[in-house]
Amino acid sequence: MLKKIIILVFILSTQVAPQLSAQEVLDKVVAVVEDEIILQSELAQFTLNLAYQMGVDPRKDMEKFNQIQGETLQNLINQKILLARAEEDSILVEERQVDNVLEEQIAQMVQRVGSEEKLEKELGESIKKIKRNFREDVRKNLKVETLRNTKFMQIKIARREVEQFYNTMKDSLPDLKETVDVSHILLTIKAGDQSEKQAREKAEALLERQKNGEDFISLCSLYSEDPGSKSRGGELGFIQRGDFVPEFEEVAFLLQPGEFSDIVKTRFGFHIIQCIDRKGDKINVRHLLILLQPNTDDETTTVKKIHDVRKLLDESDADFAEIAKEQSDDETTKEQGGHLGLLELENLQEQEFKNAIEGLEVGEVSQPFKTKFGWHILKLNAREEARAIEVEKDWDKIEAWALNIKRQKEFQKWLEEIKKDVYVDIKMADSEK
Repeated sequence: MLKKIIILVFILSTQVAPQLSAQEVLDKVVAVVEDEIILQSELAQFTLNLAYQMGVDPRKDMEKFNQIQGETLQNLINQKILLARAEEDSILVEERQVDNVLEEQIAQMVQRVGSEEKLEKELGESIKKIKRNFREDVRKNLKVETLRNTKFMQIKIARREVEQFYNTMKDSLPDLKETVDVSHILLTIKAGDQSEKQAREKAEALLERQKNGEDFISLCSLYSEDPGSKSRGGELGFIQRGDFVPEFEEVAFLLQPGEFSDIVKTRFGFHIIQCIDRKGDKINVRHLLILLQPNTDDETTTVKKIHDVRKLLDESDADFAEIAKEQSDDETTKEQGGHLGLLELENLQEQEFKNAIEGLEVGEVSQPFKTKFGWHILKLNAREEARAIEVEKDWDKIEAWALNIKRQKEFQKWLEEIKKDVYVDIKMADSEK
């Protein structure tokens, strides 16, 4: 949570509220709900996230941003109220549920930036530490969601209510967008043997220079390929187990202050680690990293392989799903035969995907194409053109909309009732909401 707050304070201090110091943002309590508090930093974090999703720039439209902030504060208060009720009702969630949701959220973050390495670089933390930071938030949200489901999932809706909803809302119901059902095979570009050999040799040469008496801080500042620590002479600060990848920690926690490691390989590349200090279960270390990066030969190898896979798909008895299970590097879809599911075409963020799909007939397989994730082959399983919603064809969708609105109304009534027994103190001035 602290890392998220630090990032947030920087954003606020440079873009939104330069008059606030970091300490003021971190310390200010904006609301109290029973024994729980809501900090200015927490409110700002969620407000900025929502504003970003809505395309609102606080530097250009502060009035709209303040409106979003007020709504966000109320939502955070409601969430605290519901969490208190969930605790009171002894709502439990399984660790497996937390793991699954956490993995999905991390996967979405990775997809947004392009790779795990880029996400770690942006946040300055390992994937493991990012998961640890988000884990408790996920657990609390799941408890609240379980409470809501327990109370409202049993609510049903009669056919006449659906018909009444449709007759009332049919002129304002959105048209159905063009949708496609697709599967894909992904081959990522991995560093090959030659790339690995070159990176190791570079790391070994630098280790030899350290052993011959060169200043390690200077070596880190000049040659380390970790942008997060290079400017600090490779120093990472105090860490505890779980902050970094296991291969790194296995060596780092065995070192004594002043001691250096040999070459340590992780998925990021090759490290030389120095232990600076120990405090209890924590250690302060610096490291020099030589990244394990694919070269042009590695991409050539991947291109050849993806075209070999495409030729394999041309065979008369070829099964796309089976080949995807065997060949695809997409761990989230390969066991489902590469099935990406039903997608709204206009919402696809990768233009290369759109281009490939638009040129396909149902049942056809695309030629290989490249995105920031690697090389892909797509299969178009089904396509449905954009059209107006029709009650006969789309009854299930209309019923789901009507039921969701009914449940939301019942939920709001129940929330207003339980609010009466909960202590809430909002400390923000009206002008700040």
